[in-house]
Amino acid sequence: MAETVPAGLYIVATPIGNAADLGPRAAAVLAGADAVLAEDTRRSGQLLARLGIQARRFVSFHEHNEAERLGQVLDVLRGGGTVALVSDAGTPLLSDPGYRLVAACRAEGLRVSPVPGPCSFVAALSAAGLPPQPFVFLGFLPRGAGAVRSLLAPYAALPATLAFFERKSRLRASLGLAREVLGERRACIARELTKVHEEFILGSLDGLSRDCPELLGEITVLVGPPEAPAPAGEADVDAVLAEESARGGKPREVARRAAARLPGVSAKDLYERLARKP
Repeated sequence: MAETVPAGLYIVATPIGNAADLGPRAAAVLAGADAVLAEDTRRSGQLLARLGIQARRFVSFHEHNEAERLGQVLDVLRGGGTVALVSDAGTPLLSDPGYRLVAACRAEGLRVSPVPGPCSFVAALSAAGLPPQPFVFLGFLPRGAGAVRSLLAPYAALPATLAFFERKSRLRASLGLAREVLGERRACIARELTKVHEEFILGSLDGLSRDCPELLGEITVLVGPPEAPAPAGEADVDAVLAEESARGGKPREVARRAAARLPGVSAKDLYERLARKP
């Protein structure tokens, strides 16, 4: 007999590949809910069947019918029902439907409870060897090259790792666009996470965009932050100070101009350096 689950909407993360990653709390919620909202009821039904979980009722809930289903689901919740929301794989709402439903529940004061679990871009961040924080999740990249450039452009100077999903047919082109907009960076292609053929392919954006092999399966891409420029050496400092001094100006002005050209060197230190010169 299914365990009684308190009324409310549950956002249930499901496995991204390895069925054993579904936790006991998620299993109890899925078995005890009055209805399970699923993007693909057949796919979700097969997963639960493999795990020996018998859902009471599946309801189709995807991007094309979310608005239509919204009122029906809210009526169930208002009446004290229990509803579980799942996506095809991973954590719902992250590039999947459900945001409007959660926002509507919050607006009405209806209970919404997460049941955490697998998430592909978090799994990739944890194992890729790129800086895991700060990071920005971009979801699926848009289809057009211009739209991709517009999406990536605000992050060109941001010191954060970018994570996004891409389809295999557009992967090479998207990596090339990322190189064009963001500049050269370390990157990782993570595919088939938690599955038998799990693979992490690391390299530069330039190298991966040129030499990326034909890949199958689910793909998550991570692009590392821009690398900090190497600190200026003594010879560089002397050369820049000499050039700026030749341009003329008071020592403080010369120091400010030189500091703008020398990463990691302050105008104050340069001014003091100038003051020590005979």
